[in-house]
Amino acid sequence: MEATAKLNNYPTSPRKMRLLADLIRGMEVEKALAILEHNTKHPAVPLRKLVVSAISNWKSKNEGADESALVVKTIFVDGARVIKRMRPAPQGRGYRVRKRSNHVTIIVDTKATKN
Repeated sequence: MEATAKLNNYPTSPRKMRLLADLIRGMEVEKALAILEHNTKHPAVPLRKLVVSAISNWKSKNEGADESALVVKTIFVDGARVIKRMRPAPQGRGYRVRKRSNHVTIIVDTKATKN
């Protein structure tokens, strides 16, 4: 039985978060946690917390089940709100600065065993 976890309105661009999401997609959960723990990119910390949260959600759904076979089944990053600011520019103009944020959804599940 799969479990999900969501991170909403995290203030970094979706493109930066997708780089990390692509790293751990389809990976075993323990290996994904190790990769995120040693990654230098700043969104690695909240993404690691999100994976831990998904594992916790899976444990609460599946009482007494073995978590060693968990994998990151699905992870996707969507764009969220964009805060628009103005920055001074030459000759009295103003440049628009778009501060992006994102939503991350992760689904963990056990590996499909082949009979």
